[in-house]
Amino acid sequence: MDSDDEFYMKLALAEAQKAYDKAEVPIGAVVVKGDEVIARSHNLREKLADPTAHAEILAIKEAANTLGDWRLYNCTIYVTVEPCVMCAGALVQARVERLVYGTADLKAGAAGSILDLVQFSDFNHQLEVKSAILEDECKDIMESFFQDLRQGKIN
Repeated sequence: MDSDDEFYMKLALAEAQKAYDKAEVPIGAVVVKGDEVIARSHNLREKLADPTAHAEILAIKEAANTLGDWRLYNCTIYVTVEPCVMCAGALVQARVERLVYGTADLKAGAAGSILDLVQFSDFNHQLEVKSAILEDECKDIMESFFQDLRQGKIN
């Protein structure tokens, strides 16, 4: 399973690079059902002027559209950075089975770092969580982006 997780995380990293290239915070997400990629996206908050245009939200919407159902049963989402409160809540609401993320978000993480919404036992649905998949690569793209932003290389 680890090799599959790494394969799909590499696809999420490719999405994160697309965000970086658009001067968006480089977070990418890929939704997989079985062995089929059914959705992929990256952050588009700046381009869409939409505070909800996180990679996970956009990928969840695309996956639901692909399946014709808001319930994403038997789906795994791969995200380069641990989801925030909004995205973690959306994953629970969408009934995603499994979350795999690359690097923790120690300022806004809601899948174990600060809060753990995706495994909160009082909710009617919990996700299986696996973290630190290609952690260094996921952390590096974030650090590079914010370094470039501070140095004025990104507008």
